[in-house]
Amino acid sequence: MKRVDRITKMEAALDASREAVDKLSEALEAYEAAFAQINELSAYYGSTQWMHDREADENGKLPQELKRGVLSEDLAYDLIVDNRELVTRMAKIVSESLYNDIV
Repeated sequence: MKRVDRITKMEAALDASREAVDKLSEALEAYEAAFAQINELSAYYGSTQWMHDREADENGKLPQELKRGVLSEDLAYDLIVDNRELVTRMAKIVSESLYNDIV
């Protein structure tokens, strides 16, 4: 590979990597801000309180206009599973970065 081609390729890698790192940093800040809420939701989902709230919904004891997706079985569960998969992906990336001495 010619020097100019190599430098051009590495410059493109630098630019793309800088953009990706910046975007991930922003996303990670948002995730960190939501982390406590994810844990709280995870503890609530399937708890006795959640079951009582769900029963109240099924018995028509909640206001009709109340948003209640959290009482569905799928929405909270899907978020918890997606979060677990995301954390696993992040752990793999961190592990590979440490192994390859990238960080």
